[in-house]
Amino acid sequence: MKSICFYFQVHQPFRLKNYRFFDIGVHHDYFDDYANRFLMQQLAEKSYLPANQILQNLIKKHGKAFRVSFSISGMALEQFEKYTPEVLESFKKLAKTGNVEFITETYVHSLASLKSKDEFSRQVKLHEEKIKEHFGVKPRVFRNTELIYNDEIGNLIFDLGYNTVITEGPKHILGWKSPNLLYCSATNPKVKLLMKNFQLSDDISFRFSVQNWSEWPLTTEKFVGWLNALGPKAEVINLFMDYETFGENQKADTGIFDFLKSFPQTVLDKSQFTFNTPSEVSSKLQVASPLHIPYPISWADEERDITAWLGNEMQNEAFDKLYDLEPMIIHCNDENLLSDWQRLQVSDHFYYMSTKWFSDSTVKRKFNPYNSPYDAFINYMNVLSDFEIRVKQHCAEAAASTPVKKRTTRSAADNKPEKKTSGKTAKASKKADATRTKKPTARKTK
Repeated sequence: MKSICFYFQVHQPFRLKNYRFFDIGVHHDYFDDYANRFLMQQLAEKSYLPANQILQNLIKKHGKAFRVSFSISGMALEQFEKYTPEVLESFKKLAKTGNVEFITETYVHSLASLKSKDEFSRQVKLHEEKIKEHFGVKPRVFRNTELIYNDEIGNLIFDLGYNTVITEGPKHILGWKSPNLLYCSATNPKVKLLMKNFQLSDDISFRFSVQNWSEWPLTTEKFVGWLNALGPKAEVINLFMDYETFGENQKADTGIFDFLKSFPQTVLDKSQFTFNTPSEVSSKLQVASPLHIPYPISWADEERDITAWLGNEMQNEAFDKLYDLEPMIIHCNDENLLSDWQRLQVSDHFYYMSTKWFSDSTVKRKFNPYNSPYDAFINYMNVLSDFEIRVKQHCAEAAASTPVKKRTTRSAADNKPEKKTSGKTAKASKKADATRTKKPTARKTK
């Protein structure tokens, strides 16, 4: 079996408004509702709705021969519910075809797997529930935020009931090995790994409209020719990309929608590849070999590590301060605080603070509301300072409303030294105490 695994990530954060130092302790509305609504409606019009309609038409045309997969974050689903319900309905329509697999991730697209096992587990379960609520299925495959993965995270994911994980296929991990095979974790062979072919994925998502690229213009015939050139040992080509590739990152006038429309037909007519979902690939293919991944990997930059989010002092300070609040949050029952806690964990906030230069920076800059990473850090820390005040106040009020237990410690009077008494006096005192505390006996009646 030679498979193409076509997978799309759908995520947008709740962006923060401009929150000044003087707002701390005064205003608690952190999120820019206008910007979030505007961007989501813009993406719906340019990308999500037309791309979903194309997929719907392709499924109608090709039937079970064409399959795709989606990972839609809880933050994106919440914004669909709030701003663009028509997009959510179009995804539900795709789900009803049975040709679309939905994949689990962290609900808020967070970096919790790097910090808190409990919070990570909670978010995975929240996302499972959200997918079940909207699409009526329980996901079978896991994709961590930003494709972050290592052996330890793989074990966490396995403990949560998943044995197939989508992640990046970096050269420093694969070495001479090909990303076009199914692998497993070296520390837990039951965890199967689907590795992104970043070269071919990026040809579509990043380089498609670059006119000084040597391969421009990219046609479906040329792309399928590359697939065929991979040879008989290539068992699965994992094409993983942001869904905004279609219509936003690559505008409609670049021909990206035409590429999407004709791609399945070209693959089916001119290659031996078929389209399969991640769970189908995982169940049908044999594992090629184990992979040992001791340090976290991701999709980002040349290093394919986590320094895009936690690579400087600002990012680490904000990240540590946020999760220092977790012991208090777990006892919180305030819905507004819990909602803010979730939205403040989104990985995008830390990405905006990055001082690195990325090959995809022009793409990401479109959705970055800050002029500099330092502005992003200051704004986030102002919000976090106010949030911390609210959390501590809530905990204090909750403690004050808790009934006080009967005092068990000795008072100052109790601590006074006892007067020494003689043996006879002590015995008499004990006898008197016994007499005072003895319950009266009920009188017998005939």
